[in-house]
This record gives sequence, C-alpha cells and structure tokens, in this order.
Amino acid sequence: MVKEECKALLDALNKVTACYRHMVLTIGGTSDSQNLREELKKTRQKAQELAVANRNKLTTVLKDKSVSKEDKAEFERLWVIFSTCLEILEIDMRRALELGHEFPLNVPKKHLIQTGMSGGTSGVAARAMSIQNMKYEAEHNIDVVDLKDLENEINQVGEMMYEMEMKVNVPQWTVEAKQDPGAELKSTISVGASSIGMISVEENKSFCDISKVLAGIIFSAVLIIAIVLAVCVVKLS
Repeated sequence: MVKEECKALLDALNKVTACYRHMVLTIGGTSDSQNLREELKKTRQKAQELAVANRNKLTTVLKDKSVSKEDKAEFERLWVIFSTCLEILEIDMRRALELGHEFPLNVPKKHLIQTGMSGGTSGVAARAMSIQNMKYEAEHNIDVVDLKDLENEINQVGEMMYEMEMKVNVPQWTVEAKQDPGAELKSTISVGASSIGMISVEENKSFCDISKVLAGIIFSAVLIIAIVLAVCVVKLS
C-alpha cells in the first residue's frame, strides 16, 4: 500500500515537473504572456507540494528498520528517481528566474524571441494542475513581483535537497536499475490523452521497409546504368 502511494506521488511529480519545463521554455517567446507567468507560478508550487509529500513518505519508509530487503531496494530506487526529479525542477526554476529577469513583459523596448511557436500554454498548465480550465487571478505586474518569490522558492528546494541527503543516505551508484539501458525505447508506445502526436512502432517499421525498397530500386538502377556505360565504352574503343 505504501509502495503504491509513493509511486503515485512520484508519477504526479514527474508529470507536473515535465509540464513546468515545457512552459519555462516559452518564456521570452511569442507565446509569453501574463497568463503564462501565473501558470508557471501555480505549476511550480504544485510541484513543490508534491515534492514535500514525496520526501515525507520516502523518508519515513527508508528509516523504518522493519522494511524487508527487497522493499527497501525498491524504495531506494524511488528515492533516486525522486532526487533526480527534484534536481531537474530546481534547474528549471533557475532557468525561469534568469529568463524572467531578461524578458519582463511590461518593457516595450524588450523584444520577444521569434521561436516560431504559437498558441497558449493553458492546456499544459491545466494538465499539470489536474483541472479542466485554468483560472487567472494574478495582478498585471506578476512578471516582476513573482521573481522574488521564485528566488526564495529556489532556496527552499535547495535546502530540501540538502536535508534529504543528511537524513537518508542513498548513493545513486548503489541502486540497480530494473531495466536495461534503453529498454523503455523498445517497448510499445502507448498513445494516451496527454501525448502530443507520437509515431507508433508499426508506422516506423513500415517506413523503414519502404525506405529499404526505394534504396534497393535506386541501387539497381545505378548498377544497370553503370553496366550499360561500360558496354558502350568497350564497343567504342
């Protein structure tokens, strides 16, 4: 039961962190807006709430001496995944802080980057928050006011990571993976509601087959032309 709860919390944190990274990459671009800055704030706060819940659950279990050896190995693996996810969140928060300073929304002389991307990010934010539609309540100067809060939250995440290392010592190199490197890439790709247009394995396979046929035809044609030219040269000589 505890193991399933930890996995569910970790899956939720992974999803929210991935959505946050997606939105951070649009700061300063043509999709940037006041709504985006509010979405970023709510998403990172959601990620921090999940991180605290993950930390509390895993710390309690890993410090429990009655946990079996097999279960402890599994919880240590989840701990390493959680630590990595938290590091990624901190990196993206720092990137958001730097981009926020570089691209304030209410400075007319500061041009946005023409990335070629268009459209809003409300769908990504709603998926991260597990809600149907986003509600926007922030003031017009959130792009400036929120930077101080973001800086404080970065420090809080850093302190959390330090405390985790002090309370539970799980070196990453001691944890064995349950799959071989790249095994997830060989598995069948499932297309869910949150996927953004993935190509199935069957389509890739058929595409490769067509490519092989075309390559064979071109090679045969070149070979025939070479033989004809060789015969012509022999006759002319």
